[in-house]
Amino acid sequence: MDKLKTALSLHDAARLIAPGLTSEHEAEVMLARAIEHNELAASVKRWATEQWEGKQLPGNINRLETFIERDELDRWLETAAKAGR
Repeated sequence: MDKLKTALSLHDAARLIAPGLTSEHEAEVMLARAIEHNELAASVKRWATEQWEGKQLPGNINRLETFIERDELDRWLETAAKAGR
């Protein structure tokens, strides 16, 4: 039986990993950088500069309309933990 995939917005994923970091925005930036460096797979939506809402993320990634599959997030977290990030 296939495991159901659950997509999280970048913002929701950041909220899951934010405990232990200084802020949710720090977690959002960390995830955005991982996406930009092809370390974390995501369905990315970017803001045009004039549309920007809130604090800017690397690559003008829209934190509410960029989605990460939960299993991809878990895999990335495991890899990051092993690398000591």
